[in-house]
Amino acid sequence: MSTLLLNSKKPGVQFEDKWHELKPTVNKLLKQQAVTTQEWQNLFWDVHKICNWDEKGGQKIYKALKDEVTNFIKQVQERVLKHEDDSTLLRAYIGEWSKFFTQCNYLPKPFGTLESNLQGKAGGGASKRPLTDGITVQKLMLDSWNEGIFSTIKSRLQSSAMKLVHAERNGEAFDSQLVIGVRESYVNLSSEILDKLKIYRENFEKAYSEATEEFYKTQAAVYLQENGVQNYMKYAEMKLKEEEQRAVRYLETRKGCDSVAVLTERCVCVLVANFKETILAECPGMIAANETEKLLLMFQLMDRVRNGVDPMIANLESYIVTTGLDDMKACADTITSDSEKYVEELLTLFNRFSKLVKEAFNDDPRFLTARDKAFKTVVNDSTIFKLELPNKNKGGGSGGLNVKTQPESRCPELLANFCDMLLRKTPYSKKLTSDEIQAKLKDVLLVLKYVINKDVFMRYHKAHLTRRLILDTSADSEMEENMVEWLRDVGMPADYINKLARMFQDIKVSNDLNQGFKKEYQDKGDIADSVNIKILNAGAWSRASERIPVSLPTDLEDYIPEVEEFYRRNHSGRKLQWHHLMSNGVITFANKIGKFDLEVTTFQMAVLFAWNERPQEKISFENLRLASELPDSELRRTLWSLVAFAKLKRQILLCQPEAKSPKDFTDSSLFWVNQEFAVIKNSKVQKRGKVNLIGRLQLSTEKAKQEENDGIVALRILRIQEAIVKIMKMRKRITNAALQTELVEILKNMFIPQKKMIKEQIEWLIDHKYLRRDEEDINTFLYVV
Repeated sequence: MSTLLLNSKKPGVQFEDKWHELKPTVNKLLKQQAVTTQEWQNLFWDVHKICNWDEKGGQKIYKALKDEVTNFIKQVQERVLKHEDDSTLLRAYIGEWSKFFTQCNYLPKPFGTLESNLQGKAGGGASKRPLTDGITVQKLMLDSWNEGIFSTIKSRLQSSAMKLVHAERNGEAFDSQLVIGVRESYVNLSSEILDKLKIYRENFEKAYSEATEEFYKTQAAVYLQENGVQNYMKYAEMKLKEEEQRAVRYLETRKGCDSVAVLTERCVCVLVANFKETILAECPGMIAANETEKLLLMFQLMDRVRNGVDPMIANLESYIVTTGLDDMKACADTITSDSEKYVEELLTLFNRFSKLVKEAFNDDPRFLTARDKAFKTVVNDSTIFKLELPNKNKGGGSGGLNVKTQPESRCPELLANFCDMLLRKTPYSKKLTSDEIQAKLKDVLLVLKYVINKDVFMRYHKAHLTRRLILDTSADSEMEENMVEWLRDVGMPADYINKLARMFQDIKVSNDLNQGFKKEYQDKGDIADSVNIKILNAGAWSRASERIPVSLPTDLEDYIPEVEEFYRRNHSGRKLQWHHLMSNGVITFANKIGKFDLEVTTFQMAVLFAWNERPQEKISFENLRLASELPDSELRRTLWSLVAFAKLKRQILLCQPEAKSPKDFTDSSLFWVNQEFAVIKNSKVQKRGKVNLIGRLQLSTEKAKQEENDGIVALRILRIQEAIVKIMKMRKRITNAALQTELVEILKNMFIPQKKMIKEQIEWLIDHKYLRRDEEDINTFLYVV
């Protein structure tokens, strides 16, 4: 048995054999000298062979290459540092760096095999050796430059660059490319893979920001002291713009780099934030003087500072509330008695404040919110326009009233009155075109948006609409229906809108009913032409006012059976209830002067017919009460409208003794027809004419005001109870605080419920077994199934 031993050395190229040939080419490339094609190709091939045939060839090449790069950088350092002048130093450094950085892209190319070898990827195959990430020729070059020259000279570079920028701030001319060149060297110098801008950020950006802050720290304070706040704001704004533009030139702006933002923040701090209190102290005076340009400048400056505009928002809000209430109080005598003036004053204020917010704060949402909040305070203020609502004792089951009342703003009532003026046939509405009326109604809706207790508006608006539809006094039926849709658009509750829509439907149905009635009874004389029937649904038209007894004139009483019989034949099973309070008519009054048509309420008609058979007699109050069967309070009100109608120079009735108010009437007071009654126009007595004596009497009683207010409170109680039950059904279990929060959210479009009323209704619902308290926590409620 024999053994064959082979002992051969792997043939190939060794580092020591080739580096002396490669070294001159490497130095030529570092110095940007011309390299032949053959030398360039040999560099690729020899590096490849050494890395593949010499076991430690790659490490040797890397070390030798590092030595050559280091020696080259030392020579560069000597050339740069011999310049003492800042500008010359920067030019020399930038020139050397530009050439070196260019070679950082060319020199590594022939050493691709070396990089693969050092990272464990020799040749084209995968190696089992662990990878050493980040070892590249380019990284070697950049790191060598950083260690060899940059770390030594960077302080001078930064200092020189900052001096040039400082000179520019002072208005001196210089070559801006010098600063840009320094910046570029910082940006491109880092060899960090994850943070390419690390060296730039830790050195150039930091130095630039600190130098900028130092420049303005002293200068800004001096300028403010010498020139005052208003001039300083212009100065600060100008300098901020200058520094932003300068930062775009001299700082890195690539995507992902926030240098400009960082610098701007430092500038805002030193120019604005440091003097925040001093600047903001001028804000209230500027708002009061309506100095919108200066306010806009202040806003733009303070909006750069964190929470800087908050004091301005508070100042605006305070100004709107104070000014709005002062203006309303100043003209209280006029606007409290004239709903048109009231709405116009509110709109004037709103437009004034809106213009201020637009011009001074660019309609910024935060300031618009402040305007809305403050204007809501003005609109709902109860100092001047007080509506006294009764305060219920306990929950919905009680019905007792306290003497103490809770005041609310009369704004919703006055808005409803103004709507009535626009939609009713009045001298005011007749002066306006349809477009003008629509614009004013939209203005009302604008103000209504700020009303907290919209349920008050709803109540009065419905009462006015009822009056207009029954009396046929609407100026434009199409505008009436449009108004309902506009109310829907501003968030009025659906059940309220649906009732209004039902009222219009009832009127249209009643018109069809009247045509049928007239057709059927046309052979019975003038009965059909004399009567206009309105059949109204109680659910949509119902009012709190009780039915008032009255003795109707015989002619009118005779029509009632005919109407009832006709209705029964067409609508069997439905019951009619006559509401004489809601009825009216026209009677002819004749005397020696002439004939006059009088539009009167049913109550006025009942009283006047007492003289139908005895026109010359004087009748006592007591006898009129017996004849008309009207309650005392209604009779007084009705008689007063006939003896003291404000628009008439000659009254229908005269009385003795003279009375200054309805309360002055006694049982023995005498009343008689004024035979000298006539319509007077332009100081001339007319022989014919038409007089409307209804005024605001229709659909109201002496108790109407109190009933309206009681109705508002009663409806609020029901709404609160409904909402609480709805929440409890859904939640089953809820804390007191959470219940109140959800309740306000549900009801806020109608009214804001007071805590006392909420508490009373919760207790009422607990008493009536709708919910109960948790035995372990009295502030938690449980739904009772």
